[in-house]
Amino acid sequence: MASQTQGIQQLLVAEKRAAEKVAEARKRKTRRIKQAREEAAAEVELYRNERERQFREYEAKYMGSASDVAAKIDKNTQKNMEEMDLNEVWIVVVVQKSQPANHTATVYIGTITAVDDGIQIWNASWLNLGKIET
Repeated sequence: MASQTQGIQQLLVAEKRAAEKVAEARKRKTRRIKQAREEAAAEVELYRNERERQFREYEAKYMGSASDVAAKIDKNTQKNMEEMDLNEVWIVVVVQKSQPANHTATVYIGTITAVDDGIQIWNASWLNLGKIET
């Protein structure tokens, strides 16, 4: 009977060592997975930084900086405004009226006179150029 007790004790000790080995293996696996995730995150971050750097280079090469773009727009706007005589701009307005028998459009031509605080439209300068059959 003593040998049976001793055999049971050996089995319990062996079972305990096996459980410890399994637990240690699980811990190693968890550490490896965590390390792999950290390495993958670092690799993704490096890739992201590299792509952002490439994009900034491309943007600088082909588009210029945002302030350069704004300066170009301002320069072009100023140039266009100088080319146009803003004191009197001719415009054409077409008013289309739908009637059952036919469609007609009346054409008006007039001017817009620029003033300091905005644009003022002088109604007296409108001319009716007549109707056009459409």
